[in-house]
Amino acid sequence: MRARAAELVALAAEHGFPHLLGTGTFFCGWAMLMAGEAADQAITKMQRGLVAKRVTGAEIKVPYYLGLMANAHAQAGRISEALHLLNDALTQVHNTGERWFQAELHRLQGEALQALSPERSRAAEVVFGQALALARRQAARLWELRAATSLARLWRDQGKHTEAHDLLAAVYGWFTEGFDTLDLKEAKSLLEQLKG
Repeated sequence: MRARAAELVALAAEHGFPHLLGTGTFFCGWAMLMAGEAADQAITKMQRGLVAKRVTGAEIKVPYYLGLMANAHAQAGRISEALHLLNDALTQVHNTGERWFQAELHRLQGEALQALSPERSRAAEVVFGQALALARRQAARLWELRAATSLARLWRDQGKHTEAHDLLAAVYGWFTEGFDTLDLKEAKSLLEQLKG
């Protein structure tokens, strides 16, 4: 991602495409974060890229970008900021009707609520349920897998091992390929924990 984002930045700068320059800058920051580099610098670059993109008037995929930024803040331990960004993203979804990332935004919201305080596990469970239902309505299998994994993890922690296993096994069973991806590896690992 880092190489492709840097290439996009160079090409966009050379040919005068400010929207794509913002996109490339954003993903340069995301790649920094995923590589374990300083979160502050990565988040700053992501913010700079999103601002550059939006200055052009572009609003497409903004909920997605806000969700990635929220995830970055959550990874940096800034849970309140993550929740603020997720609320902004969901407002943007409502205003624009761009719903393809909505289920994942709800899942990220549930993860942030859990991280904010263990007392918020009920609220997180509700949000995970919303994410799961929305992903099912959209037939968005990846978002459904992620939501099921998050909800199963919460149920495991609550001692509901059978419910967690049954939920996750049903969703995991739909996949016929991609077993080397991180999402399916995490789901499989959790299923193995729930068996024992």
